[in-house]
Amino acid sequence: MKPGALSKTITIFTFVFFYVPIFIVILFSFNNSKSPVWTGFSLHWYKELFFDSYDVWRAFFNSILVAVSSSLVATALGTLAAIGLYWEKFRGKSTIWIISYLPLIIPDIIIGVSLLIFFVMLKIRLSLLTIFIAHTTFSLSYAMMIVYSRLQDFEYSIVEAAYDLGATKSVALYKVIIPVAFPGILAAFFMSFTLSIDDFVITFFVAGPGSTTLPLKIYSMIRFGISPTINAISTLLLVGTIAISLTMKKYLKYIF
Repeated sequence: MKPGALSKTITIFTFVFFYVPIFIVILFSFNNSKSPVWTGFSLHWYKELFFDSYDVWRAFFNSILVAVSSSLVATALGTLAAIGLYWEKFRGKSTIWIISYLPLIIPDIIIGVSLLIFFVMLKIRLSLLTIFIAHTTFSLSYAMMIVYSRLQDFEYSIVEAAYDLGATKSVALYKVIIPVAFPGILAAFFMSFTLSIDDFVITFFVAGPGSTTLPLKIYSMIRFGISPTINAISTLLLVGTIAISLTMKKYLKYIF
């Protein structure tokens, strides 16, 4: 087999491997029956999702609330940390770098157990607040690394030129550095949001009664069998993700 034909075969197989399961989920969200056999087209499961699944929507809004709030805080703190590490020279900088990398390489289950022990020791009641703290904690490192990578391509001579024109450090920060780093800041926010809304393992350990997120709710539903309602939820999430991606692609070019 020619190298070109082999690469095409591998590419096709990869696409089939990734997208056929997604297509099956979408297809069977319209199935008339609960069985994994196609029996006819129906919107019954979407009707059940919208009108008879209060717990699912409560979990969904919990996920959105935690994802948005933790992403905003993680992005803000990560941006400040990245600018500080890039801008300032101080003792212990390498140590901070090592500590910052740890959440990226430590298994989620260890982070989850550690945070659970931490909250229990401080007698903090497990709730949406503990989920928020946990998600902010593991998203912070990702946000910091993304913003710092953006700053690596930044010409520091621009800041020096701002100083020569009479700008203070705060003015240079808000008028020069943050505008230049904004694409990285935006990318950090969306990365943090994606990590938060998709997280299951860490959330499983730090969630309390009444603080169920969507991944936890889907897991609890799957334990009793695959319901077509789960297929409907997955389809709507996929459509929402595609819509957001297309919107960003269309309008972000006007920002950058």
